[in-house]
Amino acid sequence: MSTVTTPEISLTPERSTRISVRSRLQDALPKIVLAPSFVITLVFVYGFIIWTGYLSFTNSKTFPSYAITGARAYQRLWRWTFESDPPSSWYTSITNMGIFGFLYIGICLGLGLFLAILLDQKIRGEGLLRPIYLYPMALSFIVTGVAWKWFLDPGLGLEQTLHQWGWTSFHFDWIKNKDFVIYTVVIAGVWQASGFVMAMFLAGLRGIDGEIMKAAQIDGATTVQLYRRIIIPLLRPVFLSAFIVLAHMAIKSYDLVVALTSGGPGGSAWLPSNFMYEYTFKRNEMAVGSASAIIMLMTISAIIVPYLYSELREKSR
Repeated sequence: MSTVTTPEISLTPERSTRISVRSRLQDALPKIVLAPSFVITLVFVYGFIIWTGYLSFTNSKTFPSYAITGARAYQRLWRWTFESDPPSSWYTSITNMGIFGFLYIGICLGLGLFLAILLDQKIRGEGLLRPIYLYPMALSFIVTGVAWKWFLDPGLGLEQTLHQWGWTSFHFDWIKNKDFVIYTVVIAGVWQASGFVMAMFLAGLRGIDGEIMKAAQIDGATTVQLYRRIIIPLLRPVFLSAFIVLAHMAIKSYDLVVALTSGGPGGSAWLPSNFMYEYTFKRNEMAVGSASAIIMLMTISAIIVPYLYSELREKSR
């Protein structure tokens, strides 16, 4: 019997050094590529967040003032929230935020789930309906606001069209009514975002194991019981993700309000983002505007941080 021997490969010091340098470069290449974007994000996102927080404790007006004067800006916002009579523009902004956020998130979740359930029934024309529902999300808030402004304007939109058709008793002037103008922002926001939420729920529905539903149907579960007790509870992660996205969009909404209502009659459609811009760049109250921006950041963090914590906790198990 003959044995086969394999020749041993010996690396010279030069060759081993070359391989070592090449492997180090390969390991370092991703870090080198990501370094510029990391530095830019660190400076222009987190750096300016820190700078904004610093300005909120100063007496900055038109230009930054670097002398710390304490929490006066936050005290002013506190007084404007609870002690102002008549209501201040800050109180109007946070009230509108509550109305807009509650209706915007709630309607988008409900409508998005309803549309996803309908499309999940394998109806004809699903490939055509999905892009129709998703198309509004491809538009900017500026385009959405201008389009709905034309549609809701009593002088040239829906009301004027119905008057020309003979329905002269129809009136819909919410966009010019300070008590209802915030609801027009809700309408435009829901129109734009509900298709996106529908796509999220549809992906979640298509990811559910069909064997679970077949087993439930064999056990005698009705369609309503199937969705209420099995399918919708399984969509909990989708609900949470959609809520986070919608809450973030609601808190930072600015351009939609400006394009749709120009702030509304007397600032009646302001959200905190509109208040921040107005006081920082138009009323020369940079400290107050910075304080409102930090409050917005804390609100977003209060929503996102628990979500990230729960996700990381589940992955670590």
